[in-house]
Order: sequence, then C-alpha cells, then structure tokens
Amino acid sequence: MSLKKLLLAGVASAVVASSLFGAKVTAVKTNIAEEAFQMEIVSALLEKMGHEVTTTNDINYDIAYQEIANNSKGESVYFLASAWFPLHNSKLAAVNDKVKKFDTNFVANCAQGYLVDKKTADKYNIKYYNDLKKPEIAKLFDLNGNGKADLTGCNAGWGCEKVIEHQLDAYGLRDTVEHNQGEYSALIADTIANYKTGKPILYYTWTPYWVSGKLVPGKDVKFLQVTHSANPNTDSTKLSNGADYGFNVNNQKIVASANVKNHKDISKLFEIIKIDVNDISGQNMLMANGQNKEKDVKRHVKLWLKQNSKQVDAWVSEAKAAK
Repeated sequence: MSLKKLLLAGVASAVVASSLFGAKVTAVKTNIAEEAFQMEIVSALLEKMGHEVTTTNDINYDIAYQEIANNSKGESVYFLASAWFPLHNSKLAAVNDKVKKFDTNFVANCAQGYLVDKKTADKYNIKYYNDLKKPEIAKLFDLNGNGKADLTGCNAGWGCEKVIEHQLDAYGLRDTVEHNQGEYSALIADTIANYKTGKPILYYTWTPYWVSGKLVPGKDVKFLQVTHSANPNTDSTKLSNGADYGFNVNNQKIVASANVKNHKDISKLFEIIKIDVNDISGQNMLMANGQNKEKDVKRHVKLWLKQNSKQVDAWVSEAKAAK
C-alpha cells in the first residue's frame, strides 16, 4: 500500500474510532464567569453522548475565536457556547472559514443598553443617551468632579466597548461622557453601591445577567433610547415597535472549529440545543448572591438538567441518531 493510501486509511480509521468511542471536545471558557452555566450544560450533554470534554482556562473573546480557529484541523473539536451576534460579526469574519457558526439561537433575545437611575431620569426628563451631550445633564452623573458623566462601561475585548466608543463619537459625547473601563464586575458593584447611597448612576449592561435583578428596569432604573441608530455592527438598531436603544437585540449562538463537520452528532446537538434566557438570568442571580464557586455552578447545571430531563434526553437521542 502506498504512503498516501496508508495516511488516508489512518484518517478514516480515526474518524470511525471517534464515532464509536467518542470524540475529544474542548469547551472554550470565557472570562465572564456568568457564561459558564450555558457552557457547562452543553458540555454535560456532550458527555451524555459519549464524548470526552475538557475546558480551557478563562480567556477573552478575541483569544477564544483565535483558539478555535487554530484548532480547526486538530484532533479535538473546540466550541464556544456564548458567541454574541451580531456583536461578534467582525470577530467571526477575522477567522474566516476556520470557525463554523451554528444558526440556531442557542440563547435568544439578549438585550443591551444604557441605563440611568429612574429618580434622576424622571426629575430631569432624561429619555435619550444623546441628552448627555448637554453639560448640565452630564454633570448630574459626574462622580469624580471633572464635569463629565461617569459611564460604567464595557471590558476591552468584549465587543460592546467598540460600540460604546463608536457612539461617543457618533453622538458627539466625547466632551461630556467618560467611558470607565476595567473589570466590569467591580465597576458595576461600585455603581450599585452609589445607587444605594442616593447618587445618580449611568451604566451599560446586558441580559442575561444579574444586574437587572438588582437594579430592576422600570422600577429602579430606566433604559435610555437614542435619537438615531449609530452602531458599527449594523445599519439599524431600531426595534419593530419604533424604539431604539442603540444596540441590537443579540442572540447567543454556538461556534465551533471547522473540524466539527467530521462529527455529525456534535453538529446536530449544536444545531438543536436551546436555553431560555430567563434560566440563565436566574442562575446568574444565584451567583450574585454568593453561589459563585465552580462547584456551585456545576450544582446549578445538574439541577437544570434534572428539571429539563425530557428535553435533554430528546436532544441527546436526536444528536446521536445523526451519526
């Protein structure tokens, strides 16, 4: 047998072996602790299907996409369970055909936007993010005395920071708004503390996340709209009801290394699995209330799997049948 035929035979044997005994899968874990829940659920289903799953260290989104792309022809299938679209369009484009995006909305209706405390918004009739262009309005949210509104913003590498920076220019807010960046969890904790002491607050956040359980929109805080769309990821952010919050409603999708095409059962699972956004928000609130260790998250996952056992079994059966 020629060397070429031997190599081809070896590849074929490897594919057959992975089909019979399970594939090696690597779950890419982001440095947003609250996204571990959905990643662990996907990993648990893969293990139920007979696959061997390992998890990376915490990494940011840019490195996550590159890590997946770098392993597009490797032995292990790499996947990210919390890829945000359209927010991550440019990240996906950068790795071209080395990463496959699955079209199913794994987690649908993930909102984002700017919020202010309701007391200040009502008192000064603040409805639009653009209102902060007025120095007298911006100063209401000035916490360090420099005359600019202090915006609790977005970590570098998340994608939302580019939208915020773009909009500071698009809405002419550079002179009146300061985008505070760092570790979001620490910054938002300070923001909540300021709210509790009666200070006006201005911040960016998203769902699913625990913040909107602590600062409830409509009760404690209000979403700000924008007067017109200005988002680098899309031509329009206007909703069907005419409202415009400056950000698209995103959907989290699963992305995986291109070699996932060799594993029809894994591909099928990534095509069909869905988690309700409210389930994630509820779990994130448990984390915010102190149940934030790795063992806690794994316990939450086990409980979710038990509560949704019929659906889980159906997903596993359908995925395994696709081999």
